[in-house]
Amino acid sequence: MRIVTFVKYVPDAAGDRTFEEDNTVDRESDGILSELDEYAVEEALKIKEAVGDAEVIALTVGPEDAEDAVRKALQMGADAGVHVDDEDLEGTCAVGTAKVLAAAIKAYEEEEEEQVDLILTGLASTDGGMSVMPAMVAELLGRPAATQASEVTVEGNAVRIRRDGDTSSQFIEVNLPAVVSVTDQINEPRYPSFKGIMVAKKKPIDYYDLEDLELDEAEVGFDGATTQVVNVAERLPRTAGEIVTDEGEGGNQLVEWLASKKLV
Repeated sequence: MRIVTFVKYVPDAAGDRTFEEDNTVDRESDGILSELDEYAVEEALKIKEAVGDAEVIALTVGPEDAEDAVRKALQMGADAGVHVDDEDLEGTCAVGTAKVLAAAIKAYEEEEEEQVDLILTGLASTDGGMSVMPAMVAELLGRPAATQASEVTVEGNAVRIRRDGDTSSQFIEVNLPAVVSVTDQINEPRYPSFKGIMVAKKKPIDYYDLEDLELDEAEVGFDGATTQVVNVAERLPRTAGEIVTDEGEGGNQLVEWLASKKLV
């Protein structure tokens, strides 16, 4: 069984996020594997441990530094990586990224002469947060998608997920090959061990560019983008809150304030 996890290199949320002059995210600053993708990697490893005969491949799209996201997945226990890097990918929108990911899956299958049975993704990327990649890649590959899984079980030629709502849970089963996205409630991602970090250095990573994927540069980058960020602005600084000294009327003052904000 072959399992591919999508891993994205994103700016560290703990740092200051900045933009380039063309309104794209500055990716030269410190970055990390998107935290929500760690849950997909962990779930892939758990499935591998359950079924026994499986291989986990971490796939990323991005500039040179994006390889760090693949390395983190390898340190956690993934078996191999794939890195799509091409200077013409700069400015690629979600639609273009989905095309690249789908093409990378096809290229990998042709190269290995074996089908990718399961594609696992996180709920969203922590920089874009669009949550559309699983469905779009599934559509491009002609495979079923089961999204927002809080539990994943692979049995034979099918994958079954549990999707938790506010008041109930849904159970969805689709045939393999399939695409599944998982939430941050599904597991607790493991920390790479020292041994895992050392072993990861010897694990293979395949590198693709647009020519390898048989994609035209007009389909990606700024020219192929279906959306464009026209303006960005810094978030306004937080203002000091209103302090009420309770001299016996604090409760009334609180109610009046809530009423003025139409909260009660």
